[in-house]
Amino acid sequence: MRKKVKENSNYIRDEKTKAILNTNFLEYQNYLNLKRSKQNGTRKIENLEQEMGEIKNSIDELKNMLLTILNNIDT
Repeated sequence: MRKKVKENSNYIRDEKTKAILNTNFLEYQNYLNLKRSKQNGTRKIENLEQEMGEIKNSIDELKNMLLTILNNIDT
């Protein structure tokens, strides 16, 4: 059995589990969209951090190659 929450008519309380449930479908959809958007943003940041690490490694490799070439020219 479910009862409406007094403070907000968009919420109901499940008497068995005592959980409060949102009955406003549009509000729930907005919440899900916001959650997905944040997850996508987090994934983008993680991907950029990984790419940045790969670029740093490539630059280090290039520096080492240049140093090797310069050392070989001097000898």
